[in-house]
Amino acid sequence: MPYRKLEFRAGEYYHLYNRGSSCQPIFHERENYLYFLRQIRQYLPQTAIAMIAYCLMPNHYHFLVHLKSDDLSRLLQPVLVSYSKSFNRRYARVGPLFQGPFKAVHVDRNEYLLQLSRYIHLNPVTAGLVASPQEWEYSSYQDYIGLRKGTVPQPEVVLSQFSSADGYRQFVEGHAGAEDAIIAHLMLE
Repeated sequence: MPYRKLEFRAGEYYHLYNRGSSCQPIFHERENYLYFLRQIRQYLPQTAIAMIAYCLMPNHYHFLVHLKSDDLSRLLQPVLVSYSKSFNRRYARVGPLFQGPFKAVHVDRNEYLLQLSRYIHLNPVTAGLVASPQEWEYSSYQDYIGLRKGTVPQPEVVLSQFSSADGYRQFVEGHAGAEDAIIAHLMLE
């Protein structure tokens, strides 16, 4: 297993992300996205990892997590391996699905946490896939603004910074881009 410079610590927040090998799609159809979310529910115990926000894009994913255990790599591995095997079987392909090990950035300030949640939720809008983040079914944004009650995200830490879910919606959808420099180092390469 490749050596990581970043040490994972319980009680800390991290931005986890990865993309398809050679930037190829990792999701082709709705069932792929839903299966990946089922794998998260099955293999990531909420006692060890709190998924604060997520977004699954056609060729990459973003997770904002709060660790309750130091052993993130061991916990995330079954999700990624089981999905890769299933994807390869379904599409008669061989080889790695992801472009190496997942990337991780320590989110060490509350300001980063809020900006990163917005960045994650705006990803499909920025990519031109939808006009509004609430239209993208494969992120936690619908859970944040009360359109869905999912079992994967735990948005309370972010939502507690706002007077209401509508306040968070205004924070995300009113984004003008001025704060992008705050999280530039957290964005997918």
